[in-house]
Amino acid sequence: MYSAQLLDHFQNPRNAGEIAAPDAIAEIENPVCGDVLRLTLSIEAGRVREIRFRAKGCVAAMACASALTELVAGKTVEEARNMTRASLTAAVGGLPQGSTHAAQLALDALAAGLRQQER
Repeated sequence: MYSAQLLDHFQNPRNAGEIAAPDAIAEIENPVCGDVLRLTLSIEAGRVREIRFRAKGCVAAMACASALTELVAGKTVEEARNMTRASLTAAVGGLPQGSTHAAQLALDALAAGLRQQER
């Protein structure tokens, strides 16, 4: 059902926790399934210096959040904004049809956090 990459991100999450003094905070909840994802970001010179997550939800939501932090860390804000569902899904080795919402939750939280940098 789940790929080895997805299970690895779930069992060994990367960048879990929160940044002490973040530049941006985003918390998104999926009202249908109840998954909640909170991202904290540190942005320096137009680049995502650090990103951490806290998640409450299904295996896929936690794995997608972990993978997202690896994909986005070190990228420019513009590169992070251009992150796609396909690239996130590929990073976890694919998602079952019923779990594709997990990738969207992660991307929505990222977009919300990055919008704070537009101010």
